[in-house]
Amino acid sequence: MASKKTIEIVKSTAPVLQDHGEAITKVFYGLLFDKHPELKDVFNMVHQKKGTQQKALANAIFQYAVHIEKLEMLGDAVETIAQKHASLAIPKEAYPIVGENLLLAIKEVLGDAATPEVIDAWAEAYGDLAVIFVSREEELYSTREKEQGGFRGVKEFVVTKKVIESNNITSFYLKRKDGTVVPNFIAGQYIAVTLEIPGTTHKHTRNYSLSDSNDKDYLRLSVKKEAGNPDGIVSNYIHSSIDVDAVLSIGMPSGEFVMRKTENPIVFMGGGIGITPVLSMYKEAVKSHNNVTFIQCALNSGTQAFDDELSELTNDKSKFVKVFSSPLSTDILGENHDYQGFLNTEILRKLNISNNSEFYFCGPAPFMANVLKILDNLNVKKENINYEFFGPAKELV
Repeated sequence: MASKKTIEIVKSTAPVLQDHGEAITKVFYGLLFDKHPELKDVFNMVHQKKGTQQKALANAIFQYAVHIEKLEMLGDAVETIAQKHASLAIPKEAYPIVGENLLLAIKEVLGDAATPEVIDAWAEAYGDLAVIFVSREEELYSTREKEQGGFRGVKEFVVTKKVIESNNITSFYLKRKDGTVVPNFIAGQYIAVTLEIPGTTHKHTRNYSLSDSNDKDYLRLSVKKEAGNPDGIVSNYIHSSIDVDAVLSIGMPSGEFVMRKTENPIVFMGGGIGITPVLSMYKEAVKSHNNVTFIQCALNSGTQAFDDELSELTNDKSKFVKVFSSPLSTDILGENHDYQGFLNTEILRKLNISNNSEFYFCGPAPFMANVLKILDNLNVKKENINYEFFGPAKELV
């Protein structure tokens, strides 16, 4: 635990970090990659280019400074980062490297304001934070290693099947190259995939949600092709160049976007490729829950994936609803179950969705912002709202 003096100094720097945080994190990443270019293998360099990773880190540092006296306030954020690190198999030896370059970045950006006293305080505070992460991540490594099919680090998996799900989504079925069973996972979790793409200077690592139930002898990833988007280098390569018998480097299943035990009705909402984690959860929920609704939002039947799978899960205890914003002339939407346009409050009311339900959703940022507004209109309690971002967390405004 940081000393009283350190806490006072770190808290006093919070306003400065709020103003200069992104400048500090930009310098930090520059220093980090210059000295350790191998770390580009585990960072999403597209997010680096866009500045979203720098912004997310700046906010995390600011929140740490604000809540250093009450670190329990950061519990959810710490768990999210620890899970991501575990999926990437980040070693504990990386933390001193990060700390060294973070302090150098603070010195460079703040100049004379970064007195030896301030730097010493942040060094102590960072050390305490590193201990928290290393401890939690070791718990994750140790626990997963002991589970069925579990492992530590990265293992090789073989693509056994490739299935086109829509005009822009394809699924890849994976089994262990060494023939051992695939790892157990919790519905909603993701795995890290590391690829070497010809013509690029470093490896590329991306996290993809597992899109099937956790009772199969394979893992399934479902990837959206980012046609015409230069930032979609990995997903486009996967679609064009990864076929049956390809070998992929995979990290252990991770993530905290998972279902909680509840007796309340459950509502899943997926927009675009954001359907993948909630589809996995839906398959789990229908096994034992009495009131489950799945709402899929897509442009039309051309971009909609998993229609057959979702339809087969429908029974007297579950309901599957489609919402097409730009339906094709051949799309037939049922009067009572499917809708044209964008998801809105009235649709949820027509479906008799209780505001006491547990809501889980994922999709593009505009979709998620819209869902949050809908749930606010329905007076849904904050603790009943669960969602996940693909990539660094963003502000939904």
